Amino acid sequence: MRINSESLRDLKLLKHYRLIRKWACKKYKITDADLELMFYLDALDLFNKDDFKKGVYYYSWDNRRWNKLLKEDWIIVWRKRNRTTQKYNIYKLSMKSKQLIARVYRILSGEEELPILKDSSTYTNKVLNTAIKNFNIKKYEQL
Repeated sequence: MRINSESLRDLKLLKHYRLIRKWACKKYKITDADLELMFYLDALDLFNKDDFKKGVYYYSWDNRRWNKLLKEDWIIVWRKRNRTTQKYNIYKLSMKSKQLIARVYRILSGEEELPILKDSSTYTNKVLNTAIKNFNIKKYEQL
């Protein structure tokens, strides 16, 4: 089955994408660009550092992003180089990344409720929690 623009639009997946993206970034302490880059890398499955660099052109510049994602275990080495037959490492998203991406898709599709942030000490988090409550209420009204 091929999806066309009308059927994709009828699903209304992107209606609440910004809210869900903001929630994911706050909860997992990553930037918007990091999350969207993980979506890009998830589509590639296995990638090298050059693929990563090509994907980074779409997002805000952060020369520490690669090391940060590796250090925080969002990206892991799938195959190490051995300097003879394998000239470079091959990477993939970690289970942690895959679970985050799957959760975002489940929330976008309405299979899972959007959880409220535990930390409501800042004004931004209070506003985000109010938007999340409204999102969850509207979702149940549509059922």
